[in-house]
Amino acid sequence: MKITTASALVVAIGIGGYAYSIYRPVVDTMESIYEPLKSDVAVGANEPNTAGGAVTASVGTSSAEQAAQTLPADLGQNRPFNLLILGVDERENDVGRSDAIMMLTVNPQKHSILMFNIPRDTRTEIVGKGKVDKINHAYAFGGVDMSVNTVENFLDVPVDYYVKVNMEGLEQIIDILGGVTVNNPFQFDFEGTDYVKGPIHMNGHEALMYSRMRYDDPKGDIGRNDRQQLVLSALIEKGKSISNLTKVNALLGAVQDHVKTNLTKEDMMDLVSNYRTEIQDVNKDEVQGSGKKIDGIYYYMVSDSEKARIHTEITEQLQTENP
Repeated sequence: MKITTASALVVAIGIGGYAYSIYRPVVDTMESIYEPLKSDVAVGANEPNTAGGAVTASVGTSSAEQAAQTLPADLGQNRPFNLLILGVDERENDVGRSDAIMMLTVNPQKHSILMFNIPRDTRTEIVGKGKVDKINHAYAFGGVDMSVNTVENFLDVPVDYYVKVNMEGLEQIIDILGGVTVNNPFQFDFEGTDYVKGPIHMNGHEALMYSRMRYDDPKGDIGRNDRQQLVLSALIEKGKSISNLTKVNALLGAVQDHVKTNLTKEDMMDLVSNYRTEIQDVNKDEVQGSGKKIDGIYYYMVSDSEKARIHTEITEQLQTENP
């Protein structure tokens, strides 16, 4: 069939309009959820150099103090980086606490992600508050900045980027994606739902409750961390297959309402173009410790040797062949 110049132009305009209808909302969402850390602003992390990336990468710095004085890892150069995910339980008239604290160490050269949770009851110094408390209280005291500073101090590693997700928003995002399926390690009942052992498919509310239960778990908070990782891993896999435009637009709306990050629009585009196809394995670890009551308050106690072990795991995951 012969296509005239005019009809070809109509087709091109149609394709261009469709592409723009996808591209423009994505860019708008990226820009609206951007919220830099105070340390980012101080060192100019949101001002890329002429090469299009960060001038100095925090990966490889020897301490959290040094990390706070350098720019995040340059994603335009396929550098490994640390990403802190904060699942925040925020309700009306309540500043909220970080219900889930998860670190991802991403290394495209190794084609892998190291993932682990920090139990929210972990007893540690709250940087900027001048006291020792549960690590999840850092968010209540000083928001994302204090949470990032406290995690950096706790593990003595840099946090290059963060993503804050309102837990209620996570429920909406899972529903938009059509739910998630996980392999549940044991049967339990929680909030009116029977979670059978084995593969289970959950809607957003069920997945949120599934990731919150801990008192009936033999492993306590560690068990809940394991289930949070299962839900996140399933969500990542589900997100890879989004193709429906209506679903994309609904997802963008949910993200815009419930997510904040210091990843710039350019950073996120680099993640899609440079990292998405490189990551093949997700290796899960957990912070070992034990429960202890101090003055009647329960804490999760982590030894210095365990913190050193996690520090070493992260440092090794960040290593590259050509630093």
